[in-house]
Amino acid sequence: MRLGYHTGYWSAGVPAGAQEAVLAAERYGFDSVWTAEAYGSDAFTPLAWWGAATSRVRLGTAVAQISARTPTATAMAALTLDHLSGGRAVLGLGVSGPQVVEGWYGQPYPRPLARTREFVDIVRQVLAREAPVTYDGQFYRLPLPADEGSGLGKALRSTVHPLRADLPIHLAAEGPRNIALSAQIADGWLPMFYSPRMDAEYRQLLADGFAQRPAGLRPVEEFEVCATVPVVLGADEESAAAQIRPFIALYAGGMGAKGANFHRNVLDRLGYAQVCDEIQAHYLAGDRERAAAAVPLELVHDVALVGPPESIAARLPAWRATAITTLLVQTDPRMLEPIAGLLA
Repeated sequence: MRLGYHTGYWSAGVPAGAQEAVLAAERYGFDSVWTAEAYGSDAFTPLAWWGAATSRVRLGTAVAQISARTPTATAMAALTLDHLSGGRAVLGLGVSGPQVVEGWYGQPYPRPLARTREFVDIVRQVLAREAPVTYDGQFYRLPLPADEGSGLGKALRSTVHPLRADLPIHLAAEGPRNIALSAQIADGWLPMFYSPRMDAEYRQLLADGFAQRPAGLRPVEEFEVCATVPVVLGADEESAAAQIRPFIALYAGGMGAKGANFHRNVLDRLGYAQVCDEIQAHYLAGDRERAAAAVPLELVHDVALVGPPESIAARLPAWRATAITTLLVQTDPRMLEPIAGLLA
């Protein structure tokens, strides 16, 4: 199981120490560095800026939201980064949720799986560069039909020859059908709130997708599962877990509308539906402190690695036995060195 470093979202501005952390991740032998976007900073710019000072680590978006850009613009950004980095880019894509998609991007959210299929199809056409890109889908049409524009649209092929026609595409997925879709059409899966307790179910969902995987994609044996896992070293499990509880409470209670929170759904399937009801109630009432306090230590242990080194070391075998191929560490940048030594 390889290690990656997830820089996470920006808050009000550039996260302190981010450049140093990226350089440290490469120095400590991490396989990859990943960035995120929601409705503030974007995923590509920081990756290019920080990654320019590196020479080995892969540079991945976890994730670039498909509603933020057209498929061709996304392919352009990925192939540009791939050239500049010498073939180190990984394009991680995700659908986000209806609040962000419709509220921030002004795009419709329904049928995200079908939309994702079309998006990936077009990105792969751009990267293959075998012919001018044309597409007649339900959500994307290239060129735009004459009755929807000036009638002057022309099928085009990228002027830039992609460095790698098979630049890897990963999908962020939380629901069962979306996880299977990742295995069917992508080169990797980017799970959130992965738990070793769910490993057998996840393996089955991936197998369902692999059974429908078309010829021409990477072999199943090369499929990646790059899971973001919070890691906190502390004097004891409770104090370390306290640093993770607000993060879990945010996603369970504040990310997404009530009844349409896909992050919470993952925790529900883990058996924490009643706990999430309480977390969500406190969060929606504006009491984030009580929401965080409602996150039990058991839940933290299910989706994160927290505590003294010996406690984390005791839990590592369960994580190493999962389908995860790269564990994307989300942590205080100052903790990267001891964590790298412990997890390696």
